[in-house]
Parts: sequence; structure tokens; C-alpha cells
Amino acid sequence: MFENNKAVLALNAALFKLHYNIDWSIPEENLCPPIPGRLDYLLHASELIPDKKLHILDIGTGANLVYPILATQHFHWTCVASEVENLSLKNATLLIKNNKTLQKIHLRKQKYKNKILETIIQSDDQFDLVICNPPFYKNRHEAAAKNIRKVKNLKLDIKNTLNFGGQSNELWYKGGEEGFIKKMVEESVQFKNHVHWFTSLVSNKDNLKNIKRSINKTLPKEVKIIEMEQGNKKSRFVAWSFQ
Repeated sequence: MFENNKAVLALNAALFKLHYNIDWSIPEENLCPPIPGRLDYLLHASELIPDKKLHILDIGTGANLVYPILATQHFHWTCVASEVENLSLKNATLLIKNNKTLQKIHLRKQKYKNKILETIIQSDDQFDLVICNPPFYKNRHEAAAKNIRKVKNLKLDIKNTLNFGGQSNELWYKGGEEGFIKKMVEESVQFKNHVHWFTSLVSNKDNLKNIKRSINKTLPKEVKIIEMEQGNKKSRFVAWSFQ
């Protein structure tokens, strides 16, 4: 089942419908997120500011809008979401339009591919939490090579790789995951009075050392590495605050 992209899309749609009564779909070429892992990130992040309905910013929400959906429906938070790619933004807009319970989610277009927080966070914004699932790879070639390796490791049909699909902005960024988060850290300084906690998933544990070094150079009040585990899958996110 899980080597079939259409089956994975159908499973996600069923989960959203069953638990939140959300009609959900994305184009087959877009990244199809694992809902339990995304919810786990938000559950752990909520512990940074407990006992409060949070106002959050999702960086790079994609066509799937998964974090804003979970944030508003599961936690009853308010949410702003940014996206740089027009077709992804179009599908996210359609999801909001087609579901009345999502219409308090606000989308913002990132006009510049070399910016992350800049142009998105406005002078009158106050966010409790920024969340981000950054692009993992450095370029198209690295993404393709790792994709083939993953398919072989899972003993799937090498021709059927669509369940690891995704558009360029979803999969790669110059400098990869580490480069993206370092850029986010650099920009976070100018918004330290607008955001309580900045966070980002870190898929590659080997990147943590350099990422944490970059964060510490900005002289934050606090830095945390939050470990997460679901079955055999281990992941983590980094969080830093100037407040």
C-alpha cells in the first residue's frame, strides 16, 4: 500500500475527514506529509508555552496545509502560513475555501525565494511559535539519488517513487536543510520581539552541531533540542528564544 502514492493520499484524506471533518486533497506531484509525525511536532512544541491557545506562523506550508489544519482543528490555535510557490499556495487557498472550519487560517505569499521570515512577519505581528519543516536536500541531483536509495532500501519497485514526490521548493534549498535553518536563524534576530519561540525540524542529526552554533552566535535567551520518537522513526526539532 505505502509504495502507492494514491493510497497514501487516500489515507491522509481519510484521516482528516474522520478526525476533523476536513475535505482534503493535494496534487499527486506535491509532497504528501505523514500526519502522525506532523502532529507529534506540534504536540511537543506546545509544551514550550503550555496552557495557552497559541498564535503560530507556519513557514512553507506547501500545498498540503497540514500544520495549519492540525493547529486549528486539534489545538484550536490561530495560524498564519507562508508559501513561496504559486501552485502550492493555490491549492492551500482552495483547501481553506472548501472547508468552513479552516477559514480563519491566513495565508501570506513569500515573494522572494531567498527570504524566509523577512516580508512575512509584519511590524504589528506577535507570534507565540514559528514552526518549519525545511527543505532537506541541497539540489535536484541529491534529492534524486537519495530518493532512489530510499526506494531500494524499502525494496519497492524502482519505477514507483511517487510517494516520495515533491516540488523543488519542498525538497531542496541551496545549502540543504542546514543552510535553510541557518538563514532562518539569521533572520530571526530582527524579529526577536515579535516571536516567543522559533522552531524548525532537523531531519539530519549530523546538522545539529553547526545549527546550534549558528543559533548561539545570535545570543538567544534559551536554546532547546527536542527529541521525538514514533515507532522506529526518530526525529527532533530545534527551538530558540530571545524572550
